[in-house]
Amino acid sequence: MARLPRIVIPNQPLHIMHRGNNHQDIFESEEDMVRIIEDIAYALSKTDCYLHAYVIMTNHLHLLVTPKDKAHLSKFMQTMANRYVRYFNATRNQSGTIWEGRFKSCLVDSDQYLFTLYKYIEMNPIKASMVESIADYPWSSYHHNALGKTDKLITEHKQYQNLQWLHRLCRVCLCFS
Repeated sequence: MARLPRIVIPNQPLHIMHRGNNHQDIFESEEDMVRIIEDIAYALSKTDCYLHAYVIMTNHLHLLVTPKDKAHLSKFMQTMANRYVRYFNATRNQSGTIWEGRFKSCLVDSDQYLFTLYKYIEMNPIKASMVESIADYPWSSYHHNALGKTDKLITEHKQYQNLQWLHRLCRVCLCFS
């Protein structure tokens, strides 16, 4: 059976999930985490894709990405995944794929869903009982999006920027009331 075509609308965010083959751990050490972040940064620099939120778990990752078009999304994912496979195999003296087939993607079709995904993605380590406080998990965009710390991977989505602006306005209004 032929696989269904991927739905990509130019400049519309997508929730991407890419998992290790057979749910195996593919991010096993701090060095692995640092490397996948470098690979994501490199792939972003080579494409017109913008990353808004992410989490890197031990056996998969979630990305909230806005691509310019389908070709840029494909190039981004191929670049990131292939670079990481080469590193992973070289450091473990093995060969072959580490990814479980194609990456999964889901079109973000509303602002409400966009903000739900921010929370879902960044709260993954809590759901998996990896940490008690999400602030203790360093391999996500939480520190940028919730705490305002700079993350070179993140380009804030326009709706997220509007929310920040509204929040600042409300704080100013409360100061004068």
